[in-house]
Parts: sequence; structure tokens; C-alpha cells
Amino acid sequence: MEIWVNPACSKCRSAVSMLDEAGAEYTVRKYLEEPPTAKELKAVLKRLGLEPWDITRTAEPIAKELELKTWGRTPADRDRWIEALATHPKLIQRPIITADDGTTVVGRTPEAVQSVLPD
Repeated sequence: MEIWVNPACSKCRSAVSMLDEAGAEYTVRKYLEEPPTAKELKAVLKRLGLEPWDITRTAEPIAKELELKTWGRTPADRDRWIEALATHPKLIQRPIITADDGTTVVGRTPEAVQSVLPD
């Protein structure tokens, strides 16, 4: 299992605590220090069943600077969004957890984190 975290994020710390309490084996990726590539983002989005704009933090200052709220949200716009996420990882919603079976969630709620824990 891998979890993408920003250590300054309370939701990330909470998710890590839940994984620890469950005795889950996982790897932490501090995605601001080791940003995902466009290829990795595409793979995660496929597993999530989401589009890049669905995991974008549009209230971040860089989002306002880029005027993301004005960007299109069509298949033709997808690569532009993915490139923005790869270039500016602060825009990525967190934490993202990928379980060993490929199940992937944005772990912002206890229920989402619970869903990837082994039985």
C-alpha cells in the first residue's frame, strides 16, 4: 500500500494514524518532495475513476494564479490538467491511498481510509 501525503495536512496525518492503528503495511510518499509524473497521475486517476479536475485543490493560490476555474473540463482538456498537477503538486487533493489490490481512494474521510484496509 502507498499513501501520498503532505505532512502538514491534518487529513493526511489522520489517515496515517488509521493505517498505523490497523497494522497496515504501507509506504509514505511525500508527494510535494517527490511529485508524481503525468504517467503516474494518469494511472491513479484511472484507478480512482476520476478526472484530474476532480482531485484538484482549486482554492490553492497557484490554482488562482493559473485561473484553473476557467479551464475546460472535457477530454480535450485532460492533459493540460494533468500537466498542471504534475508541475504544481500542491494542487493534488490528499491523501491518496493505493492498496496492494489496486483499490485507490482519496482518503479524506475515515470511511475512505477504512475501505482500503485489509479485512
